[in-house]
Amino acid sequence: MNAFIVSLVGTTIGLHSQLVSQAGPADAILYRAILVTPGGELPFGLEISRSETGQFRAWVINGEERIEVPSFSVADRQATFAFPHYESEICAKLQLDNPNVEFKACKSMVGTWTKSTRDGSKIAMPFHCETARDTRFKPVTPGPEGTSAAKSVDGKWRVKFSSSEDHAIGVFKQTSRGVVDGTFLTNGGDYRYLAGSYEHGLLRLSCFDGSHAFLFHARMQVDGTLKGDFWSGAKWHETWTAVRDESAQLADGFSLAKWKGKADFSAMKFKDLDGIDTAVQSAVDGGKAVLIEVFGSWCPNCHDASAYLVELDRKYRSRGLRILGLAFEYSGRFERDATQVKHFAKRHGVTYPLFVAGKADKAEAAAKLPMLERVPAYPSFVFARPDGTIVAVYSGFCGPATGEEYEKLKRRFEREIESLLGF
Repeated sequence: MNAFIVSLVGTTIGLHSQLVSQAGPADAILYRAILVTPGGELPFGLEISRSETGQFRAWVINGEERIEVPSFSVADRQATFAFPHYESEICAKLQLDNPNVEFKACKSMVGTWTKSTRDGSKIAMPFHCETARDTRFKPVTPGPEGTSAAKSVDGKWRVKFSSSEDHAIGVFKQTSRGVVDGTFLTNGGDYRYLAGSYEHGLLRLSCFDGSHAFLFHARMQVDGTLKGDFWSGAKWHETWTAVRDESAQLADGFSLAKWKGKADFSAMKFKDLDGIDTAVQSAVDGGKAVLIEVFGSWCPNCHDASAYLVELDRKYRSRGLRILGLAFEYSGRFERDATQVKHFAKRHGVTYPLFVAGKADKAEAAAKLPMLERVPAYPSFVFARPDGTIVAVYSGFCGPATGEEYEKLKRRFEREIESLLGF
């Protein structure tokens, strides 16, 4: 998932909106937040306000997206921004000259972002922020000899990342003032909301959502291509190049996974979130159509997908659609994994049945789902009749950051569902 086709598509926001949303409260405190990475500063917007009842609330901002921090607290001159659905948190000391002043007088914080990883260890990255309403990235000077000062990266690009031969697609926009928003798409999913700038031939994009910590840099070359670096988290780094290509396409997600027979819902048994061994048949009974999501609570694309499945559940449940989710989690320990899936369900208001199906391994997922030849990506989706006859399998997910691609995917999902329901 490291060579991409990138489309750069613009916004109508001003430079300051790289950090903040126009929708924020008038009395909100706005910060330019930074994670320190091997590639330099990874900036994102951070907004904090206080409700009429005195409760603090916080939002992370990446371009058009505002993510409310699920748990934000201030105590003993320390702020804690917790993302329990990702086992992730930022702990930061308030930098106050006078400890008796109110929080709204805090102009900066210094601390650490920590996140649990697949093997149970934790990554840690330095964090700091300061009040600001200016650009996401600091201004830059003109590039070195051999680079170009082309005025725009707006358009569609084919990108080659050094770690992979695969290609993907992206959607971005650039405004006349150099603001760039968008995402990279791959066959396995998208990179969600990226935000940044393009000036003096330098493209810079970043994202922090509690799980992802992405930083992209690229210089425009004299031949009109892009050449740059990608950093993820505390360790990952690779290089990439890109050429404009308006005809670039991704593989069809409905073609990536094959099935080899019917699903036996009565034989498929997994633990529900209370630890009770339960046949999938119990979630299928009474339905006319079945949609199974193979997901993980650790997967940001799965969060986008489940938010959409909640909409589908509300729209089609009364008409006979039965949705269920099979979670493949990091630890393989039921208590820990069930806790994470419960956080996931609470975040999105999931009311359809969820099961803890196994460990986050594609081979294990395929073994637990013998009707599939393989599970190419998280999330994947199985469309079936109540008797177990499979009619389609979709792998990956184009989320809301992809714009029209997301709308197209939703239309295709709903066509499949309505065909199964007989209308």
